[in-house]
Amino acid sequence: MTAQTRDQGRYLGGRPPYGYRLADAGPHPNRALARRGLRIQRLDIDPYCGPIVSWIFAQRLARHSIARIARALNDAGIPCPSAADPERNRHRNGQRWMLPTVRAILANPRYTGHQVWNRQRTDHDLIDATNTTLGHRDVMRWNTPADWVISAQPAHPALVSEADFITVQHLHAVRETAPGRTYLLAGLLRCGACGRRMESHWARHRPAYRCRHGHTSATRPLPGRTPNAYVREDQVLPHLSALLLRLTHHDPDGAEPMALIASAAPLSSADAVAHLRSEAISLIYDPVARYLTADTPRAERITIG
Repeated sequence: MTAQTRDQGRYLGGRPPYGYRLADAGPHPNRALARRGLRIQRLDIDPYCGPIVSWIFAQRLARHSIARIARALNDAGIPCPSAADPERNRHRNGQRWMLPTVRAILANPRYTGHQVWNRQRTDHDLIDATNTTLGHRDVMRWNTPADWVISAQPAHPALVSEADFITVQHLHAVRETAPGRTYLLAGLLRCGACGRRMESHWARHRPAYRCRHGHTSATRPLPGRTPNAYVREDQVLPHLSALLLRLTHHDPDGAEPMALIASAAPLSSADAVAHLRSEAISLIYDPVARYLTADTPRAERITIG
């Protein structure tokens, strides 16, 4: 397989990447197989999907976000890869373009015209490590680029130049790099509207958290849908010391004796965050009433204004 890919640039089977179709490449080089009528195949540009792939790369090179590219494709009614080739994608619904789909296209080096093998591998994992009689299951996993085998010479028509492909990869790397950005409440906040864990994001040079209620940014918001929930970290932290008092100082009847609270040692927001993490307590954020409720039996609540 390594020699056939690296030295011969041969197509070794599997689903062709979106933007390509299979074409006949002549008799099989193995004479015995050729006598049996076997022929090899190669990748050729799909006249409809190929230009779409080139457009995706051009949009990314113009610094458009992956979400914006996906929205444009959906708004234009262009079928996503699983809808364009449903026979080879029966395990997918083919409804619309998603961010991972666009990201996978932008990361596929086969669009430079070189054949690539061993990007993925199949691992045989035990279904239950404590009961080996249940057998194994096949799990597909991505290999690192160091394990890929790439043809030395172009093996099929390119949809993007090597220089542009490398530029796109660097754009992705810059986008992922965010030195100095820390999220003290990452993983602790849940949305009161849908129950999902709120995601961290950087807003106006400050850490914040949001929930889009499962909606993807690859499609435009529908009228009447629940508005996204947002809260800044600096709006929450000052109130956490009071919440920590509620969590740790109470009498058996559930009342909060003010004398005990007043005599308690000073607590900081860092203490509160550490306590929430150690006790695996989530905070449920109500974006309408603007309060946080601890996910505990007593459901301690604080208002953040």
